Amino acid sequence: MIEYVVSSNIDDRVLTRAARTLESGGLVALPTDTSWSLACSLRSPAGIKKLRALSGERDERHFTLLCSDISQFGELCSMDNSRFRLIRRLSPGPYVFILKTLLGTEKALDIRRRETGVRIPDHPVPLALIETLQHPLYSITAKKSMQEEPELIIAAANDETELPPIPEEDLFEGGWELDGINGVNLVLDDGEERERIFSTILDISGEDVKLLRQGAGQWPV
Repeated sequence: MIEYVVSSNIDDRVLTRAARTLESGGLVALPTDTSWSLACSLRSPAGIKKLRALSGERDERHFTLLCSDISQFGELCSMDNSRFRLIRRLSPGPYVFILKTLLGTEKALDIRRRETGVRIPDHPVPLALIETLQHPLYSITAKKSMQEEPELIIAAANDETELPPIPEEDLFEGGWELDGINGVNLVLDDGEERERIFSTILDISGEDVKLLRQGAGQWPV
């Protein structure tokens, strides 16, 4: 199902329906400041299970917690002043920050490694949905390969392994294309085609900043 929205004036009724879909374990496709994303509620074990099965990924660094405010990062992950300053400098924007998770986050996501990605997208649709839901979204980049039977990818054992770039031809442009992904309950379409770009992933869980994937966000800055 597709719901068309105006980014500058999103209908509260649509946001409420989307939030209820997420709370009941559904998946919602939505635009971001990079490409399209698929998201579930952080507090829905059923939604998290569906998202992982659809993505075919086993490495948690492919998944991102979408937040609407930097204060939510501290509720989910371990973050000191230097990391806070870097995140504040680059957010909102096309950057994912890999941080060590807090115990409560590990349990909620049932993750296999102690790190996960967080970011604040520079787009009104996900920000408005997070505010309506009142907690972050768990998300992954929407890819055309998800329209086929996903193939499980075994997580790399080496934490320093770079994540490969997503092929441009595997990304979506129009929201209407995502309606064909099995398991997606709702598409929030702002009527604008997205660029086929992905976010830059920075691992800041250790002492040094490590570039895991170069994307739309410039690094170093």
